[in-house]
Amino acid sequence: MTPPLAPPILRPRGSNHVGMRQFNERVVLQAIRQNGSLPKADLARLTSLTAQTIGLITTRLEEDGLLIRHTPLRGRIGQPSVPLALDPDGAFSIGIKVGRRNTDWLLVDFTGQVRQRLTMAYAFPDAATLLPALKHNLNTLRDALGPLQSRLVGIGVAAPFQLGGWHKMLGLSEGQSSSWNALDLGAAVQAMTELPVSFAKDASAACVAELVAGRGRDLKTFLYLFIDTFVGGGLVIHSHLHGGVHGNAGAVASLPMQLPLQPGMPPEQLLAHASLWELEQRLQTHGLDTTAAYDERALQAPFAEHTQAWVVQAASALAHCVVSGTAFLDLDAVVIDGSLCRPLLQLLLEHTRQALDDYNWEGLWRTPLVAGSIGSDARALGGALLPLHANFAPDRDLFLKTS
Repeated sequence: MTPPLAPPILRPRGSNHVGMRQFNERVVLQAIRQNGSLPKADLARLTSLTAQTIGLITTRLEEDGLLIRHTPLRGRIGQPSVPLALDPDGAFSIGIKVGRRNTDWLLVDFTGQVRQRLTMAYAFPDAATLLPALKHNLNTLRDALGPLQSRLVGIGVAAPFQLGGWHKMLGLSEGQSSSWNALDLGAAVQAMTELPVSFAKDASAACVAELVAGRGRDLKTFLYLFIDTFVGGGLVIHSHLHGGVHGNAGAVASLPMQLPLQPGMPPEQLLAHASLWELEQRLQTHGLDTTAAYDERALQAPFAEHTQAWVVQAASALAHCVVSGTAFLDLDAVVIDGSLCRPLLQLLLEHTRQALDDYNWEGLWRTPLVAGSIGSDARALGGALLPLHANFAPDRDLFLKTS
C-alpha cells in the first residue's frame, strides 16, 4: 500500500508550468541552504534566474512561511538590500536511528538544526519493548511542536539492513537474529503514523548527513567510514551518495583483512578490528563498564590503557581499508567519524595516518584523512534529511548538490 503523503507546503500554482515553478522554488531554497542568507540580487546571480522571477518566487516562499527577511544591509549606493534566509519554523522532520546499543530520535527544523533529542539505551534491542517506544517518542516529538505540527513533513528511519547480522559476535541466538532480520522496520514505523516514512541503511544515512551538512560541502568524492558498535561506511561520487547495484558500495565492515590462510578458513573482516564492539570486549574482559567505549571515559583511567591498545589495532585495520579503497577509487579524501568521543576520534585519526606511512604508495596518490563533522547524531540526522530532501530539494536524485 502506498504510504499517505503529508500536505505539500509548496502550494500548487495553477495548471501552467507548475512543475517548473516548483523546481525554481526549490532551486532558490537550495541556494539559500548552501550559502546562507542572500539578497535577491545574489539569488538571481547564483540561480541564473531573472530578477523578476526571483521576486515572484521569494514572495511566494515568504507567504508559505519558508523564508524570512533579515535586517537590510545599508551603506551601499541605492536601496538597501534585504537578505533572505530559511525560516527555521518553515518545516520539520523527525529522524530515528535504531542501533545495536541505542535508539535516537531527533526533531530537526528547516535549517537542519536539532530542536529536540530523545534516546533509549540497551544491551541489544528487544522488539517488544522498542516498537512501543518508537511510537511513544514519535508522538512526544510531534506534540512538542504544538501549532506547528502541520509543518512536520515526514520521518526518516536509519538502521542496519540486518540488525541481527553477525549475531554470534553479539552473543545473540539464531532466533533473536532471525526475528530482527525478518522485521520490516520502515513498514513498522509507517504503521505508527500518517506521515510518509523513508528508510535508509544507518551508515548510508550518516554519510548523507556528512554529505549535506558536513565535509561534503567541500568534498565531491569521498569514502566515509563510521565507527560504531560495528564499523560501517558509505561512498560519495561526484556529490552523489552511491549505493551500487546490490548496496555493496561503502560496505566496509565486510572487507577481508588478509588472504585466506587455507581453503575453508575465511579471513577476519574489518568489523572485527575497527569496531567499538571490539573495544567493548577488551573492557568487559577486565571487568570494566563497556559503555565507556562511547564517551570521554574511554581516555581516562582505568579505561585508557585498553582504549590505547584498541586504537593501535583499529588504526592498522583502517589504514588497510584506506589503501584498498584508494587502489579502486580516485578519492578527494577519506572521512572518518563515529559514535566515539571527539578526542578519541582525533587519536584514532593520528594513529591511522601513522599506519598509512607503513604502506608502499608507489603507483597511488595518497588519500588524505579528515575527521567527520557530525558525530554520533549523523545517522539520525541523515534520516531526518530524507523527508526534507523529498519535499524541498530541486531534483529527485538523492542529495544532488549544485556547484
